[in-house]
Amino acid sequence: MKTVIFRTWAFVALLSFVALGSLKAQNAKPFIVPELKYWKGGEGAFQLNGSTRLVADEMAQKVASLFADDLEILVGLNPSCVTGVKPADGDIVLKIVDEKKLKQGGEGYVIEIGDKVVVSASTETGLYWATRTLLQMVDGSGRPEFPKGTIKDNPDFAMRGFMIDCGRKYIPISYLRQLVKIMGYYKMNCLQVHLNDNGFPKHFEGDWNKTYAAFRLECDTYPGLAARDGYYTKQEFRDLQKLAQDCGVEIIPEIDAPAHSLAFTHYDPTLGSTKYGVDHLDITNPKSQQFLDALWKEYIEGENPVFIGKRVHIGTDEYSNRDKEVVELFRQFTDHLIKHVESYGKQACLWGSLTHAKGTTPVKVDNVLMSLWSNGYADPDSMLNKLGYKGISIPDGLTYIVPHAGYYYDYLNTQYLYEHWTPNIVGGGEKNTFPYGGDQIVGGMFAVWNDVCGNGISVKDIHHRVFPAMQTLSAKFWTGKNVTLPYADFDTQRLSLSEAPGVNELGRLGKHAVDKPVIIMQSSVQAASLFRPEGYAEVGYDYSVEFDLEAAAEDKGTVLFESPNAKFYIADPINGRLAYERDGYLFTFDYAPYVGEKVRICIEGNNKATYLYVNGELEEAKTGRTRWTDGKGKQTTIETLVFPLERTGSFNSVVKNFNLTDKMRYTK
Repeated sequence: MKTVIFRTWAFVALLSFVALGSLKAQNAKPFIVPELKYWKGGEGAFQLNGSTRLVADEMAQKVASLFADDLEILVGLNPSCVTGVKPADGDIVLKIVDEKKLKQGGEGYVIEIGDKVVVSASTETGLYWATRTLLQMVDGSGRPEFPKGTIKDNPDFAMRGFMIDCGRKYIPISYLRQLVKIMGYYKMNCLQVHLNDNGFPKHFEGDWNKTYAAFRLECDTYPGLAARDGYYTKQEFRDLQKLAQDCGVEIIPEIDAPAHSLAFTHYDPTLGSTKYGVDHLDITNPKSQQFLDALWKEYIEGENPVFIGKRVHIGTDEYSNRDKEVVELFRQFTDHLIKHVESYGKQACLWGSLTHAKGTTPVKVDNVLMSLWSNGYADPDSMLNKLGYKGISIPDGLTYIVPHAGYYYDYLNTQYLYEHWTPNIVGGGEKNTFPYGGDQIVGGMFAVWNDVCGNGISVKDIHHRVFPAMQTLSAKFWTGKNVTLPYADFDTQRLSLSEAPGVNELGRLGKHAVDKPVIIMQSSVQAASLFRPEGYAEVGYDYSVEFDLEAAAEDKGTVLFESPNAKFYIADPINGRLAYERDGYLFTFDYAPYVGEKVRICIEGNNKATYLYVNGELEEAKTGRTRWTDGKGKQTTIETLVFPLERTGSFNSVVKNFNLTDKMRYTK
């Protein structure tokens, strides 16, 4: 009897072993952001190699070419793109198919990974999203292979976006170009570019005339309107939109009026309201409407408009509602702007303000998209259920980043958003939660508002806040309520992915960097050869840059290290001390080595401060400078630095034993 029992147990154990082995052979669902909707694992992996071909039908050739370029960046392989040939094992097939056959929607796709890879979509955009999924597979694993299996994927929300305030802080076009690549990599398809705005007078001695304001586009209708400290030419803005289209991203340009209009009233003071503040256009003055009509016309008319997409955003938020007569004028003004841009073939988007500006003057509803940001300004239930608008969900209390302002979020609460929020939840209460998958909420966005003009925040600081939010909300806009990974796992695994192929705005070292770091530099004489072109352009938070310095006499303004975004001076232009410069700000340490002195210098930086150590001892910490502007406006200047490393300057001192790490050695 014992023998029978033993043999039975052994037989069951054998079956269990076989079953477990069979289960293990099925490939686990790969980590992709946003998370895949459907995955059925196969066995083994499809290997990328030098003989891999991209077999693309005629409509898929552009996507195939972009895919090949990105594969070369990530794994060093650039498959040949061919058409009109019979696919063979080892090929990747890209094809556009009829949607009735695919059944995944316009942005959806299907990938079958076996001995060959077959990628199908009903649109070029869907096909592009499929290639982003394949790229993330090799990006996350670090291996030139795809796990075999079947993917079916499509988004829950049609608009998945981000808004960036370029009015209060100039955001270089070079960053916007990188941003659309990042957005495309994470299947985020709308970038709203807020082109004009102004600061608050409390930070400028209470004087509207001194308060910062900017409009960021080259302008022929009103010469001199474009901000002197930074604007986009018409052609580079067109080129940005064309690049974005290649990345599956729609640029939605925004000109905000009739509030937030100080740039316009600085240009023509007769347009400003004397009653509500000169950041308000005087909408009782016909010239205000004429001014905006002509401005919009410049960018949306003709065969080659500056705004090439189908949608524009007309602003219309936060105008005074003090007087009923003005409320009715505001509503008429809004209705006119909607119809004005529509007359040039554009769909109008606007900020929700029609609860704040409640009145009887009709405002067009049909084919208008309303950004639902504040329930007090536009009650979602009233706007969608009673008036019939379609909404973009961008609730300020959940999705607004205002860097270093002390209100809203400095960094979004990504855990809460991941675990509890989807765009159909616009505000608190059941009446402001709309049917999931319904047509009232077309999608969601998050935003960066650079409210505190001149506070020293850098583009790198902004990006440091944007990227984790981008990855998190990508998941919530695409996969939505059906994400399956616990947040802690998602938050860890998302770090395995690059920002996009060839993009490293965070300056991360290791596999995320485009190239290898420079480790040793001996002196300025040898700098050109030792700082190789393939070295890092910069290193991001939290870093430690350390080197021995034998100081020689240097002219003021002598650069030690630099990149397109920053300079680190061995002798700053004013005092001849160690210093750094970025985003138009110069930050000087109260330290300069004596001529002939030998010291060990270490610069460390995180997202809060920059530190100088000399011979292992803290010399100075740049943790922010606070000033009071008019007795009411408290402003703290951020003194951070993403360290520049693309090249060295021409200096006389000797630098050696250079060491670079992505850990702060001294700062706790």
